[in-house]
Amino acid sequence: MQTLNNTNFNFPNQTNFYRGKVREVYNINDELLVMIASDRLSAFDVIMPKQIPYKGQILNQIAQSMLEATSDIVPNWLMACPDPNVAIGKLANPFKVEMVIRGYLSGHAWREYRSGKREICGVPMPDGMKENDKFPMPIITPATKAEDGDHDEDISREEIINQGIVSEKDYVILEEYTQKLFERGTVLAKNRGLILVDTKYEFGKTKSGEIVLIDEIHTPDSSRYFYADGYQERQDRSEPQKQLSKEFVRQWLIENGFQGLEGQNIPEMSNEKIVEISNRYIELYENITGKKFVKADTSDILNRIENNVLDYLKSKV
Repeated sequence: MQTLNNTNFNFPNQTNFYRGKVREVYNINDELLVMIASDRLSAFDVIMPKQIPYKGQILNQIAQSMLEATSDIVPNWLMACPDPNVAIGKLANPFKVEMVIRGYLSGHAWREYRSGKREICGVPMPDGMKENDKFPMPIITPATKAEDGDHDEDISREEIINQGIVSEKDYVILEEYTQKLFERGTVLAKNRGLILVDTKYEFGKTKSGEIVLIDEIHTPDSSRYFYADGYQERQDRSEPQKQLSKEFVRQWLIENGFQGLEGQNIPEMSNEKIVEISNRYIELYENITGKKFVKADTSDILNRIENNVLDYLKSKV
């Protein structure tokens, strides 16, 4: 089966192009963005050598579902998804900060806690917690890109405002939107028998000055989910939680001697491992959306995407 790695389209009125770790973004006339979700897999801010079948479609369709399910509480950028791997929406100037919110002590927060830290991004964490325990209240732990742009760095609310990365007026809105989205995401997950553990949101400002939610939300690349059934029993026995997120990829890489550090080699992923990861992504899609995943035709994926985008753009002329 074909997977989607890189694209190199030249759409009408295209003004520029940006390739992220997972997504590729085409600017159309400084008005629209065409965002294409590739099948690339990123972990520890490193792109893995092999792509994951259907991963881009899964991320794009979960994000579409979640953006539509939250549009009544927070405005977002999305206008249409003319292809399983494509989202098109209004151009917004992104804030240079990711709004990470955590309901549970997991992942990066747990690794910091385990090392002895009791504060993350200027936010205190209670003593006596175990991995995957629930915080008394969700905490916002923002991240910003390092100067080399290759990895995220923790940053506090005070530093963001003092350094002028985001104005205090705008940051208050980002915090409010982040909390509202996490509350809604928590309810949506609960309805599907899941726990939304942590996630990140990105925001931008349109030409008119409106702050909107951009990019993806509540996908396995940006979020961590636990199964609600048996959560407390596993915590009481200090057992690992059954989860749906990209953390299982990170754990596999760690077990095979890779954490994105200098001098480390990316372990070889077998075809069996690639299929396993793809199936885990499909499992999350079906659990979080409640819909059966329908695999798109990948026999000529680049032409399929190009034709669908061109048809949409023609309809907007």
